[in-house]
Amino acid sequence: MDILYLMILCSVSLAAIFLVVFIINARKGQFEDDESPAVRILFDSGEIKEDEKIVNKKTDEKITGENNKIEEKSE
Repeated sequence: MDILYLMILCSVSLAAIFLVVFIINARKGQFEDDESPAVRILFDSGEIKEDEKIVNKKTDEKITGENNKIEEKSE
């Protein structure tokens, strides 16, 4: 019978801890943006690919520029 009281005490204390953590995160605004993940799938993936191409061009230019510097130093 003692183990039953111990198990009830542990489960209630664990539930209280989870409740406190939930309240703290709710006050910090963790759960405010619940609509954008559901709407994000509706956007056209072409927009994302265009953004990736722009980023890839910028990184390619940086890599090419660094390679030219290395080649100039070695000559």
